[in-house]
Amino acid sequence: MKSKKSNDCISSQYESKLEINEEIYKVKGIPPGAREKILDIIAKSAYNNDRVYEGCTRSVLAALIEHLHLSTTEGAKETIKASTALAGGVCRMGETCGALIGGIMAIGLVTGSEKLEDFSAYKYSMTLSYQLYNKFKSIYNSTRCYEIQQRLFGRSYDFKDKENSAAWYRDGGLYKCPMVCATAARLAAEVILDFKKNNSNKENHE
Repeated sequence: MKSKKSNDCISSQYESKLEINEEIYKVKGIPPGAREKILDIIAKSAYNNDRVYEGCTRSVLAALIEHLHLSTTEGAKETIKASTALAGGVCRMGETCGALIGGIMAIGLVTGSEKLEDFSAYKYSMTLSYQLYNKFKSIYNSTRCYEIQQRLFGRSYDFKDKENSAAWYRDGGLYKCPMVCATAARLAAEVILDFKKNNSNKENHE
């Protein structure tokens, strides 16, 4: 079990990321719409979504859809709606982190296809999602909700249990878990922006 000091250091790491990003607004020469500013607003949006509405998957997905313009209005509504029960490690079962799933879903919106026979899109989505998965895992040493909870809180919570759920709130759940959303959203946005940039460069050279 992690010590309280260790857990506080982990939390501070992600808190400082949001705070450090404030510096980009004080430096002359960083234009409106710059990559770092886009990543910052996506991270903050995912963080605020989870604090206000809860549901890590939809909080991350909504932030990415909104600020990277990944879907039509109607498509966004349906996609976010479909992501609802994936939070808490898939229907609160503590499995794969919902914030990571939200990021993977966003990548699918960019690289996937509605055509089942489109194997090229299938492979592309897998490749980029694998990148996100590895980046996320390198930070938390796991992609499982319960294990990430252990790392951040020193314990895990069964959200289906009223006492566990109440303890999560008391222990700062609406601060620490939204930080995971901010991290996942930022990482996913980096993957997506890199993909778009590489595709744009490729098209310009053809």
